[in-house]
Amino acid sequence: MSIRKTREQEAFEAWARRQDEIGGTPVVHAATVVLLRDGGEGLETLMLRRSADVSFVGGMWVFPGGKLDPEDFDPTLPEDGTAILDAARRAAAREAFEESGQTVTPDDVAWFAHWTPPPNAPKRYATYFFAAPASGEDVAVDGGEITDHIWARPADVLRRRDLQEVALAPPTWVTLYDLAEVATVADAMALLHAREPEFYETRMANAAEGLVCLWHGDAGYEAGDPDVPGPRHRLVIAERYVFEDTREQHPR
Repeated sequence: MSIRKTREQEAFEAWARRQDEIGGTPVVHAATVVLLRDGGEGLETLMLRRSADVSFVGGMWVFPGGKLDPEDFDPTLPEDGTAILDAARRAAAREAFEESGQTVTPDDVAWFAHWTPPPNAPKRYATYFFAAPASGEDVAVDGGEITDHIWARPADVLRRRDLQEVALAPPTWVTLYDLAEVATVADAMALLHAREPEFYETRMANAAEGLVCLWHGDAGYEAGDPDVPGPRHRLVIAERYVFEDTREQHPR
């Protein structure tokens, strides 16, 4: 595995400084992995349905993932962004197996995003998002915390959300949106390996069209005002989710 330590350390330190400035509910480090396969009609991803009894994401369709455990950390690494990223890779692989029976090699995953909920969220999982090819093993869920699973094209999952057939959290929706026009696993992995990971630190605001998630680069982000004119980097949560990204430079 090739780790660009300078980038990761700088990104983590910048994120940590912002969290110190913002304050709010303490964050817990977590990891999730988007498992991909080539289906008969194009790229498919594995979606798991959380039990309705699970707090925060109960009933939602998600990717395998969970918080970092102590055993995920390598005690020989310094306590910085590199160590946490290394632990997140291990956690993503562990959760993939525990929640779906899929074997993932930590060195092979592509880190492409990091998500932090709003400061006032009751639980704040600062989550590393990875992607990896599926292992080809049969999917096995526990029937408790995870009640169901599907393999589906990202665009089809987004369409089902618009029809109110599935519930998706904003990070899941944006990830599926990113992959909706990618044709194959090879294309997806090449794209995500080459792309600089984007840090999403969500701020919520109310607008005429509905609740809005604002992210860095949106003109209204710093003020928390969705009506400020200028570039947009946001998701409008209404009957249909509407994503806007008009920044001059962005990962897409």
